Amino acid sequence: MEIVLCVTGSIAATETIKLAREFRRQGHSVKAFMTKEATKIIHPNALEFATGQEVVLELTGKIEHVKYSQQDLILVAPATANTISKFAYKISDNPVNTLLITAQGHDTPIVFVPSMHDSMYDAVSENVEKLKEEGIKFVNPRIDEGKAKFPAIEDIVLESVRAVNLDRVNKGISSSVVSNIAGKNILISLGGTFEEIDPIRGISNRSSGRMGLELAKEAFIRGANLTILAAHHEVSIPKVFNVIDAESTTLMNEKIDKLIPDFDIFIATAAVSDFTPISKENSKISSSYNLSLEFEPVAKIIQRIKKINEDIFLVGFKAEYNISEEKMIECAKTQMQEAGTDLVVANDVSHDGCGFGSETNEVILVSDEVKKVSLNSKKEISKSIFDEISKKMN
Repeated sequence: MEIVLCVTGSIAATETIKLAREFRRQGHSVKAFMTKEATKIIHPNALEFATGQEVVLELTGKIEHVKYSQQDLILVAPATANTISKFAYKISDNPVNTLLITAQGHDTPIVFVPSMHDSMYDAVSENVEKLKEEGIKFVNPRIDEGKAKFPAIEDIVLESVRAVNLDRVNKGISSSVVSNIAGKNILISLGGTFEEIDPIRGISNRSSGRMGLELAKEAFIRGANLTILAAHHEVSIPKVFNVIDAESTTLMNEKIDKLIPDFDIFIATAAVSDFTPISKENSKISSSYNLSLEFEPVAKIIQRIKKINEDIFLVGFKAEYNISEEKMIECAKTQMQEAGTDLVVANDVSHDGCGFGSETNEVILVSDEVKKVSLNSKKEISKSIFDEISKKMN
């Protein structure tokens, strides 16, 4: 992906070094433009180091505003009130605004990352809305300490890649593995449910939510309308995602009953408890005497999904421990028969690098065919899973 990073005169310009490095770490090319005010905050040499390319500070006979106007994305980060307002009324008095006007004329996707005092952000809200109506994408700032602060680097990267993918879909130039997912309503459950014993204690499992989160990121950048149903988890979920909390199995059941009819795809990565305490104390149980707990089985959520929405594409997960590959495939096929899952992702958590909370995994994708995905990062595994979903929905 070819990105033009436009840096303007906000103190948040100091964050753009990390932003450019993160884009490059993910394999994207970055070319930087800077306004005069931005150079008073960070030196152009710093951005040249971060991007690996010479920084554009002024327009020359090389007509840089034309040369770089048709890249995959123009990203203005940080975007000041001055830059936003000038672009809203197509004033081109510096390299950044001249590039923006030229790029908009070519229908190049443009993303703004506002960063300023919150009163200034409120004051330019009409200009922001004007640009949104023109198709310009804004990444919501992080409102903190009376300031509209620079969002997390990961949020900006996710929104940027999503913008490029959606633009390609709209122009009919994307691959089918992206276009088949773009615009779909996707629900992903993640983490492990927590079954309360008393107000302090409960039982749970070792699911971290990492696999579900990587799938959520992949769904988002492919242009899906994403909702996360989150049980207890140990991962940080990006602020750009729509998240609904559902800590217990009962609560997750209630949320799913309401949500499932509106979704095209449900990916059930959450490790949902098979049992819940029959009785729950209203106060903390004393530790001064022996304790015996009685549990009852709970209805399996995944077996109810197709009864609520028979047209949904249902992806189940099957985590087993120290069993043969043949037995694991058999367990996956049993789930398909009992729950009507269209695809089951099966794995053995006893294998090295495949345990709960690990950053890697190896899985077997079971549908009307069986496909093995060797040990890899969960990010790459999520791509393989979505490629398979896309192929099945084609």
